[in-house]
Amino acid sequence: MSAPEKIENHGLLRFLTCGSVDDGKSTLIGRLLFDTKTILADTLSAIERTSQKRGMEAVDLSLLTDGLQAEREQGITIDVAYRYFSTGTRKYIIADAPGHEQYTRNMVTAASSANLAIILVDARKGVLTQTRRHSYLAHLVNIPHLLVAVNKMDLVNYDQAVFEKIKADYLAFAAQLGIEDVRFIPLSALNGDMVVDRGEALSWYKGPTLLEILEAAPGAHSEQAEAFRFPVQFVCRPQDSANPELHDYRGFMGRVESGELAVGEAVTVLPSGRETRVKDIQIGGQSIPAAVSEQSVTLLLEDEIDISRGDMIVRSAAQPQVVKQIDTTVCWLAETPLDRARTYLIRHTTREVKAKVASIDYRVDVNTLEQQATDKLQMNDIARVSFKLAQPLFIDPYSQNRATGAFIVIDESTNNTIGAGMIG
Repeated sequence: MSAPEKIENHGLLRFLTCGSVDDGKSTLIGRLLFDTKTILADTLSAIERTSQKRGMEAVDLSLLTDGLQAEREQGITIDVAYRYFSTGTRKYIIADAPGHEQYTRNMVTAASSANLAIILVDARKGVLTQTRRHSYLAHLVNIPHLLVAVNKMDLVNYDQAVFEKIKADYLAFAAQLGIEDVRFIPLSALNGDMVVDRGEALSWYKGPTLLEILEAAPGAHSEQAEAFRFPVQFVCRPQDSANPELHDYRGFMGRVESGELAVGEAVTVLPSGRETRVKDIQIGGQSIPAAVSEQSVTLLLEDEIDISRGDMIVRSAAQPQVVKQIDTTVCWLAETPLDRARTYLIRHTTREVKAKVASIDYRVDVNTLEQQATDKLQMNDIARVSFKLAQPLFIDPYSQNRATGAFIVIDESTNNTIGAGMIG
């Protein structure tokens, strides 16, 4: 009997679906889940019953993602819906972003961790203002791969000329923004053409199906060498006098935000600048030879160094910038406007520092991409803002490292998150 064939593992892919209202984002995700056979039987029977109550002949697949009752009643997406599914070769996390303009902040939140964005365009309507808005936001938060899915091709008789015109219109707009990596696919989420199966109706399109594009897309941390960044979350000192081995144990726990590190390598602790070497790397008390991106590990160092939560351990040969002022792009999330006189908290990785607004250079009109002078920010505004910091942060430009290039703004009095920003 021959050995079983090794299944290739393409890792995890986080992707975002966005676009205008009624472009069929929720239906597309429902179709993906349905055709990859990742829906539980009880979930399927529940949405079948709901579809029948509405007098529909076929199952309404959009119900799989619209989790809030208000969304189901109105037939729209309000909050970001996260769904998980896997094929034989890859695991996926889908973020379904709302299409309405007033939920722009929800879309920015979802986009911040995505590695690919599917921008849906209704074949009957073409490139709309919201298409441009979401493309700009996806580009702003540095999603490396954009896929324009021209949906509802069944409603334009699968006409290739319609698809080609939308493609030309979008490319003209993308050139203005500097978007380089963009692909196009025609499909019908309702009928399933070109989503998982090719179907018969789009024979003129010779490219891959949507699922084939997703299967081949590069995962996070895979496309460029990243510097090692380890924000310390917790200092582990077991108080176990009965176990002499644990008496001097001092481990630094956290998540590897980027890069990798092996036992024996030279590291620097920030902000002190003290240098030492890695004595051991552990997961669950077991030693491992190296730590890689997104692993939660405990580091043991050769020297006794004063380290606490919010400090960062980095490779000595590749250090971040240590700064007390940051120039950023901020999306304002709160209903209360930004107040230049107030002090805010900035949370960056595991570190929190007090900050004041040094300047607001301009806000961006997301519809026209025009830069407008302003001295305040309202909810959903996106603007260039400089902050002065009470203590230093250890940063990389957001375009190079999403973890150390991103932060959130917190209201000191309510502890609410009121802004999200990117450095650089």
